[in-house]
Amino acid sequence: MKIIIIGGGNMGQSYIKSFLDNDTADASELSVYEKSADKKEVFASMGVKNFYTQPGSYLEKFDLILLAVKPQNFKELAGEIVGYISKDQLVLSIMAGIEIEQIQSLLKVQKIIRVMPNLAAQIGQGMSVLSSSAEVSRIELVTVQNLLESTGKNLYVSDEMLINAGTAVSGSGPAYVLYFMKSMKDTAIELGFTKAQAELMIYQTFKGILEYYKNHNDSCEDLIQKVASKGGTTEAALKVFEEFQLDKTIHKALYAAYNRAVELGKSSSDDPKAIG
Repeated sequence: MKIIIIGGGNMGQSYIKSFLDNDTADASELSVYEKSADKKEVFASMGVKNFYTQPGSYLEKFDLILLAVKPQNFKELAGEIVGYISKDQLVLSIMAGIEIEQIQSLLKVQKIIRVMPNLAAQIGQGMSVLSSSAEVSRIELVTVQNLLESTGKNLYVSDEMLINAGTAVSGSGPAYVLYFMKSMKDTAIELGFTKAQAELMIYQTFKGILEYYKNHNDSCEDLIQKVASKGGTTEAALKVFEEFQLDKTIHKALYAAYNRAVELGKSSSDDPKAIG
């Protein structure tokens, strides 16, 4: 499969690196379209030889066009490339907030797969949620899912609106985990540990329990009870969480992220610059 990545930023680079590192694509099958010529050396160091700074008829030869540009730049990009792509080409978008129908309308193509990755996709440990237009065949969808496996796990949803829910849960999710980790680290330092000691403790605590959870059939509730003995230290901490209704705060936070994702999708129809 011949693939062109449009956009040479961090995510564009991450996808190419993942494809090559996991042998899901050969360097000879990959090309990049990026206006900044200074990015050429970056991709050349990865083994990608075909680098373009201007749109052209060459775009018609690719089986898959991967859109890795900022959402606010999409309308301008679409105007530049729409005359060089065919209606039967397959387009994969990782642009937040830009809906399938909008991509179809501006690019005059029908086969669209939309995916919402997260930060860990850059190291092959990401979680992606994807959806597609009805025109995408089963074979095309499976082929793209196999490509995305190189960036981590992926979940297909038939309802595109669940992309917004995926954005709230897994797309933004790493920030929630890091927020909690930072709060624990800051408190650990306040309690007397050095920064290095606190970071080691927090990192290994999260890593350890995730591995434990992955290898056992217990629910989160069951595992909490295993840690929290009656009248013990963990129970004392959990009572504070309950007192301040932390579970409801998390619930509200995820819904706030979800509602914002919906708003951005709607506003982008008229004003792509509203997305950020």
